[in-house]
Amino acid sequence: MATADGTWAYRDRFGEEFGRTYFRRFGDGVVSSLGLGTYLGDPTDAVDEEYENAITAALEGGCNVLDTAINYRHQRSERVVGRALDGSGIDREAVLVATKGGFVPFDGERPADPGAYIQEKYVDTGLVARDELVRGSHCIAPDFIEEQLERSLSNLGLETIDLYYVHNPETQLEERSREEIYDTLEGTFTRLEERVAADDLRYYGVATWDAFRVHPEHERHLSLPEIASRARSAAKAAGNTATHLRAIQLPFNVHMADAFTVEAHEGAEGTESALWFAQKAGLNAFASASIGQGQLAAGLPEAVAERLEGESAAQKAINFARSAPGVTSALVGMRNRDHVHENLDACRSDPMGADAFDSVFE
Repeated sequence: MATADGTWAYRDRFGEEFGRTYFRRFGDGVVSSLGLGTYLGDPTDAVDEEYENAITAALEGGCNVLDTAINYRHQRSERVVGRALDGSGIDREAVLVATKGGFVPFDGERPADPGAYIQEKYVDTGLVARDELVRGSHCIAPDFIEEQLERSLSNLGLETIDLYYVHNPETQLEERSREEIYDTLEGTFTRLEERVAADDLRYYGVATWDAFRVHPEHERHLSLPEIASRARSAAKAAGNTATHLRAIQLPFNVHMADAFTVEAHEGAEGTESALWFAQKAGLNAFASASIGQGQLAAGLPEAVAERLEGESAAQKAINFARSAPGVTSALVGMRNRDHVHENLDACRSDPMGADAFDSVFE
């Protein structure tokens, strides 16, 4: 697993090549403020090869955050992360590996009849109860998440996963109440706390799309304070002295800045944005969709672009996401070696200071 010694040694090796605060604290270690994501792409051997080459280039160029999920490309993304990590010249203890569970995954390719596949492999086997399955494809129940964690460990070829997210729990709101979801999360967190105690897992978190960046009255809102409270209860139930809830993941970019601008969570001093609440609660925030899944590479609003360092729109978008208070790492999907090098080059510039970042929203 990623260790303090391993990640600090990685920083010592690469740190001078980048701007200030490129490496940021995560637990007792440090991680790069650029992370490599593995969401996009067809489930083919050719794309697997592209990702393996890109991941190797990233690891050997100064990026030590790898983000994936069991459902990405039908488990292929996890497997290629494992192969690339094993084949690179970088020490495993230098790299933060994060994955997710929640969406029922296929295996290698999309089956001819997805519904029948899920029924046969997950419902009929008793792994997922029918009333736990929302939209026919999403489940966050403890037994299912624990099985998915086991499968992810195998896919990645790892003994310990550094960060495991419960994936998009707001999906459950389509059929279940918030209270039911919080209760389920507490049970799942308890199971994850137990896996921490067994050394299969270092930390866990919650990855979302809408839940933390929308107003409390929004139909897809979930409360960060409530989730943090449930994690504390889970730690106590598992016999741990402190919670291992460590991170949130949510979209953040020039066009989706809600995590900074929308006051959606009750903090000690009033209602706060997701990023502010997370920072005060000791939660690391990982920004997904930092370049809008590629769309921002075509250009940023001129008033924002002129304030940012970078030779391309993609570089400026990365530096915008890296500049937000509370963001630990900006995640960017990368399966092209040239894009890896371009994105790393963006980080040789300093991020915006707090005052300059705030001024963007004036």
